[in-house]
Amino acid sequence: MSGLIDLDVIAGAKATHKYARLSASKARVVLNLIRDEDLALARDRLRFCERAAAEVVSKVLESAVANATNNEQLDADELYVAECWADEGPVLKRWRPRARGRATRIFKQTSHITVIVAQLSPEELEMREARLAASGSQTAAAARAARVAASRAAPDTDEADEVAPEDIDAAADEVPTGDAEEQGDAVEPDDESGDITAAAADEAEAADENGEASGDDAADPEAADPEERN
Repeated sequence: MSGLIDLDVIAGAKATHKYARLSASKARVVLNLIRDEDLALARDRLRFCERAAAEVVSKVLESAVANATNNEQLDADELYVAECWADEGPVLKRWRPRARGRATRIFKQTSHITVIVAQLSPEELEMREARLAASGSQTAAAARAARVAASRAAPDTDEADEVAPEDIDAAADEVPTGDAEEQGDAVEPDDESGDITAAAADEAEAADENGEASGDDAADPEAADPEERN
């Protein structure tokens, strides 16, 4: 199959993988999934495709996108898979041993995979932006620009909130000596209150001694009055 898109007229790029070790029929099943699709959707389909050919086709697609961005200076967000096909390559002939010393020929198919990416038309770009705006989402380029603007604005706010280390050291060195002396004076107890508490402690000790003595006399029967015993 020959290309139907003239890259001299339409902005785009092409990538070809020759002598891929898989048959053209298996590659075409995967290529049919991404033909005429947006680049983001094509990548998602190849990422979740379970066929082994999807990995090979994904590499060819990324090569085409790299050629478009580096050689043609195109934006990757504005690309789509314009055309893709797989041609049959040479067949590798091998032999497989069989019973009774016989051998059977086996054929290993190869293919040439080609992917062409092109830039979307202005009408299609406007339609896609309208769909994104209706859904409330934004393109990858717009999201990237928003992240860059946020990262550039972040250092300004950090510098405004920062405090100079010299100011912190100066504040730590300052000690309010007058307040400390006042607090020390307030903690010291009064002499009169100290005398009162000492007198109360002496009275409590005397009362305890009298109570112990009276208790011993009551417990000892010999210490009691002899008339009372009679």
